[in-house]
Amino acid sequence: MGDRWRVEVDRGVCIGSGMCAGTAPEGFRLDGARQAHPVTEETDESDGVLSAAENCPVEAIRISLHPSGAPVFPPED
Repeated sequence: MGDRWRVEVDRGVCIGSGMCAGTAPEGFRLDGARQAHPVTEETDESDGVLSAAENCPVEAIRISLHPSGAPVFPPED
């Protein structure tokens, strides 16, 4: 069994490109204002969700381990 993740989108940074929803439709959706939201705040580890975060053009997606809060993406330097 893999890790559990907490997924957050900073709506103040999100530009609504839709890249996350296109990359990981199981993990993200856009609302009427074209702002991204995670489908669920907690999810199983997912290559698609990680890829969406890594490819967000404005780095609006944060992933952390649940429940510890340790960062998954962006990684700590």
